[in-house]
Amino acid sequence: MRNERFQFTGADGQQLAATLDLPERDPVAYALFAHCFTCGMNVLAAKRIATTMADKGIAVLRFDFTGIGASEGEFANTTFSSNVADLVRAADHLRETRKAPAILIGHSLGGAAVLAAASQIPEAKAVVTIAAPSDPAHVTGMFKDKIADIRAQGKVEVLLAGRPFHIKREFLDDIAEHNLAAHIAKLHKALLILHSPTDDTVGIDNATHIFVAAKHPKSFVSLAGADHLLNQKRDAEYVAHVIAAWVERYLDAPSLAATASNEPRKVVVQETRLGKFQQDVIVGPHHLTADEPQSVGGQDSGPNPYELLLSGLGACTSMTMRIYAERKSLPLDRVTVTLKHSKIYAEDCASCETKTGMLDQIERVIAIEGELSAEQRSKLMEIADKCPVHRTLTSEIHIVTRAAD
Repeated sequence: MRNERFQFTGADGQQLAATLDLPERDPVAYALFAHCFTCGMNVLAAKRIATTMADKGIAVLRFDFTGIGASEGEFANTTFSSNVADLVRAADHLRETRKAPAILIGHSLGGAAVLAAASQIPEAKAVVTIAAPSDPAHVTGMFKDKIADIRAQGKVEVLLAGRPFHIKREFLDDIAEHNLAAHIAKLHKALLILHSPTDDTVGIDNATHIFVAAKHPKSFVSLAGADHLLNQKRDAEYVAHVIAAWVERYLDAPSLAATASNEPRKVVVQETRLGKFQQDVIVGPHHLTADEPQSVGGQDSGPNPYELLLSGLGACTSMTMRIYAERKSLPLDRVTVTLKHSKIYAEDCASCETKTGMLDQIERVIAIEGELSAEQRSKLMEIADKCPVHRTLTSEIHIVTRAAD
């Protein structure tokens, strides 16, 4: 995963600081992330979600809203409407420099902002809210004891998450005018709502209101045990994994022309960081999981490396037999290949060149179904040994290893 840092011009002309988290390969899609109220683009949840999604092949643009973090402008002069406008400008920047975002993701008040901005970003196919309020005015609960003073004085300093911020009367007036339910009802995009039932900052009833207001396709995932800011690493990474899996249904098939090429596709294997051994295996648009059994410290969430190796041999064996059967018009109904890997003493293998120590042994049992003659069955068994993976495993293999640039 790599990232690019830059600035773009916000809706009011200020320079806004941004980071684009990119996968190592060409992105399958671009996402735009809106952080929580008074947070910045480097808040743990935003950073962890963006980097994990980049690992999954989705590029994510996160940025500091006007007056937040490294962005120019005064926070006191911002409103909910200006945040929405900054989101639209961020989408414009992606469209002009890379590709318009197909996914909009918002955390807390950022979730309300992406719901309000979605209609102005036509290329967006999917919207994701995380712990989002169903009404932007919900945020005023963070400084409800100061609202009367803000109305009377026009501008008051309040403490939010232990930091001082100035809130103006214009902010209150602006946020009161927004009818988020109307935006949700006219969304016309796939919607995923993620919310913790124990969120004590934005209650779970907000997720209910958003879900009821939205039209299908809509989905809800409970973030049981998570706090509002997703401070636990595993919660943020879980959110990213869920989004990446859910959104595939709503994206255009990634680079079908490239997958049709005769060039071999790269296999990328990367730690998910969700367990001691769990790996994400990426082959073009396909995602697999590799792991180890619980008995050796894994989660048993996927096949172990030797089981994946056996899977490759088994699949290749069956495919090779099918190709031959179709070429010869044989009545082959089904092939089932069962494989097992073990270690044996070399002295127990009469046909092996090595006579000392231990050897790897793969047992392959092939079941052939169909009205086939004994001769046809014998020929198919002979063809099994001509499978390319079989040939690779039984020939000299040269593995070149180097450090990544």
